[in-house]
Amino acid sequence: MTRNNPYTDPTARRALLDREARLRQLPFIDRDLVRLGEMSDLNRWLDQIRATGGCAQPIYLTGSTTTLDAETGEVLRHYSTGTEPGGRLPVRCRNRRATRCAPCSREHSGDTFHVVRSGLIGGKGVPDTVRTHPRLFVTLTAPSFGPVHRADDCHPARRRRCEHGGHHGCGRTHPDTDPLIGQPLCADCYDYPGHILWNVMAPALWKAFRDNLYHHIAAGAGVGRTQVRTLVRVSATKVAEYQKRGAVHFHAVIRFDGPDGPTSPPPPWATPDLLLETVHSAASAVALPCPDSEAYSGGRLSFGTQLDAHPLTNGDGGRLTDDAVAAYVAKYTSKSAETAGAADRRITSLAEIRTLRVNPHVRALIATAWRLGGLPELRHLRLRTWAHMLGYRGHCLTKTRAYSTTYGQLRAARAEHARAVAAGRDLYADWDTGTTVDAAWRFVGSGHSPGEALIAAGIAEDLTTNREVARDAAGLSGRRREVP
Repeated sequence: MTRNNPYTDPTARRALLDREARLRQLPFIDRDLVRLGEMSDLNRWLDQIRATGGCAQPIYLTGSTTTLDAETGEVLRHYSTGTEPGGRLPVRCRNRRATRCAPCSREHSGDTFHVVRSGLIGGKGVPDTVRTHPRLFVTLTAPSFGPVHRADDCHPARRRRCEHGGHHGCGRTHPDTDPLIGQPLCADCYDYPGHILWNVMAPALWKAFRDNLYHHIAAGAGVGRTQVRTLVRVSATKVAEYQKRGAVHFHAVIRFDGPDGPTSPPPPWATPDLLLETVHSAASAVALPCPDSEAYSGGRLSFGTQLDAHPLTNGDGGRLTDDAVAAYVAKYTSKSAETAGAADRRITSLAEIRTLRVNPHVRALIATAWRLGGLPELRHLRLRTWAHMLGYRGHCLTKTRAYSTTYGQLRAARAEHARAVAAGRDLYADWDTGTTVDAAWRFVGSGHSPGEALIAAGIAEDLTTNREVARDAAGLSGRRREVP
């Protein structure tokens, strides 16, 4: 009889059964942690999770990569997940929402910062001369769909009531954290269908605004509409933000370039004053027909009257700095409709809307999107698919092709840097010149078990703490160098 074999040794079998009984008495997460602690390749698994930055929802792949000499066909390197823990490799989920994955949303915000910043001051393949081009930081808002509670001094109290018996005013002072902010004074008076359809059409309104810009620039400069696009180019990037009331508005950086983009200067008549004037006139001229529906007749859609446009000066004490604008835009790429109290996942049924942990105003908006999405004439808008986004279907951040670098270029540079560091080679040395790569990968799963999620969260927290300590140390050393 083989000793220590639970199938043939009664003592070993009793020990195994006793251990399994003790594990069953532990909470599920503790049992999962025990399982992880008994992994023979735990250290490698921890290295994998650190490499993903503690991603909360990693994507697991299985496969291999073979690097070959292009001329001889000799195998230079080969990697397979067969030797990895569980035979799989975790990679980042790259979700931009902080509510879904904080580590990946931080990386996405960092990439956005560089996308916006390089279009303001140059770098990442954009010439430094763009900082001398006329530039504006613009905020385009939605119109009013009914009075809502607002921060600080709310609407003055009035004796007169609306037709539904609600108050026309509030008269209170709301702090910024008051949950009433953004809620309608009278839900029955609020134009919920108009609100949802405006969010749906917001990307089209932005496109109409950009097209209008060229027309108004041509009128202001005294050139033909067909000629203006050969003389000046409008480069822009914008991010969508949800207000407390659930309406989308846009923060945008708009820049004048020459006909060849950022590498060419704009013509002398393309001044900051002209850009400021045409932004205001082009935004006020936007008017698109509301999607046709028998259930709702809303006329035409346009931007709100509150439009802010601030010139960005070349670091000479202006109101807004380039870094501040880039950080402000990047902040909103990690947020979404949940900033208005909505859901961050798609909704699949009307019953699910009733169980959402949201305020009545947001519930009414989601329900309105769901109801309108069921109308045959509005089905092409896919409102039910985007009900959790309160109807908005656009990407959180968009840009014109010539504005600056791209997310793909930033990720490629990061991957190249990681490969160079891993290989112990100089970053600027040629990597794999004259080689071909044969790769085959397959998706096998995603997410963490409860114990894995707890460890990944700890790793992400440690990495965040290390970054903060390094940043504080760098700032302190910088101040020390300034001391005479």
